[in-house]
Amino acid sequence: MTDTNDADSNRRLAAGWQGRYYEDFQVGDIYKHPFGRTVTETDNVWMTNLTMNLNPMHFNEAYAAETEFGERLVDGTFVIALAVGMSVIDVSVNATANLGYDDIRHHAPVFHGDTIFAESEVIEKRESSSRDHVGIVTTELRAYNQEGELVLSLERTPMVLKREYAQPTAAQPPGWPEGIGTQPDDL
Repeated sequence: MTDTNDADSNRRLAAGWQGRYYEDFQVGDIYKHPFGRTVTETDNVWMTNLTMNLNPMHFNEAYAAETEFGERLVDGTFVIALAVGMSVIDVSVNATANLGYDDIRHHAPVFHGDTIFAESEVIEKRESSSRDHVGIVTTELRAYNQEGELVLSLERTPMVLKREYAQPTAAQPPGWPEGIGTQPDDL
């Protein structure tokens, strides 16, 4: 039988992944983002409808069947949003703004049922000339399908907090308001 007091005395707030800060980025580093994501028909239909994309290639099976692809294509803006979203955990958890998305290229089509994987390579970083609390990081984001075929590439440039200005703690990690959840005094 475990003594409850002994078990309680071993409890502590342990910091989880808090994202990278400006100082953590090095030109040439490549981050393979965790978790591939399979694209569903629902993803494509929702994105197509939400954005009012009227190209029948995305929502008309009979039309798409007569094209060179033989089936509907996934809306390219969904692929962009998915790849960028996959990169947030490694690139922009601590960003204050995204300054730009450049040189966007769709290299191959994406179909319902494809699983997308993404990686980012740091290609440039510099101090902000107008804000002391951030630096500017540019990455090349690349997305691949389950066959290893490059389907998307783009450059992404966020402003990323410097660690000294963020001051993350186990009790208040990025995105948590002060005082929410377990606090040191609770232990």
